[in-house]
Amino acid sequence: MAQNIYDNPEFFSGYTQYPRQVIGLDGATEWPAVRAMLPPLAGKRVADLGCGFGWASRWMRAQGAVSVLSFDLSEKMIARARQDTADPAIEYRIADLETLELPKASFDLVYSSLAFHYVRDLRRLVRTIHDGLAAGGNLVFTTEHPIYMAPAHPRWMTDEDGRRTWPVNSYSIEGERRTEWFVKDVLKYHRTMATTLNTLIEEGFTLRRVEEFGPTVEQVKASPDLSEEELERPMMLLISVHKA
Repeated sequence: MAQNIYDNPEFFSGYTQYPRQVIGLDGATEWPAVRAMLPPLAGKRVADLGCGFGWASRWMRAQGAVSVLSFDLSEKMIARARQDTADPAIEYRIADLETLELPKASFDLVYSSLAFHYVRDLRRLVRTIHDGLAAGGNLVFTTEHPIYMAPAHPRWMTDEDGRRTWPVNSYSIEGERRTEWFVKDVLKYHRTMATTLNTLIEEGFTLRRVEEFGPTVEQVKASPDLSEEELERPMMLLISVHKA
């Protein structure tokens, strides 16, 4: 079972003050780039994996999705999502992505925001998603960039011109990474970009687009939860793939 850090009261208290959770999708610096990767949603059946408070689920319905089935491991997240949603075409379920089951060929789009890096067995999840998509369906997801996650003991270094650089420690050594984010020992799983992309290809997907996202200078200035450090290396990996 994945670590359910979001139901930790201390973590949840801090997380709910995060700008993207206060104002929704417009508080997510990557959202314009993600939105550009999504297919037209009118009439589509959507699964939202790691749906959180349901911001994306409700947005997709507003764009014409015929149904959205949304999953999250956190009882607190699901309770809040249900509270904020008055739409019978959106269904929220508590589920662990490590053991998730999807009905075969039942979705036209599977979407996930910043959840895959909490999953130990990426291949199983990708296979489950592929089976759950109908022919012609798409998977669009974001995950923490492996360069952003890789340092086990991050520290600033300086290059020969005196500029700060970010050392990528143990990039090729995949596995657990424990970080401090609102609380200590938040568990994530580091894998190289090659592992992520090759897993998708080997499980039958065709790559459509890959973006290495980092905020702009203007976004850093406008968002108090960001810092100039975020400009030093990509924060997120944005991927769109297709099932023939």
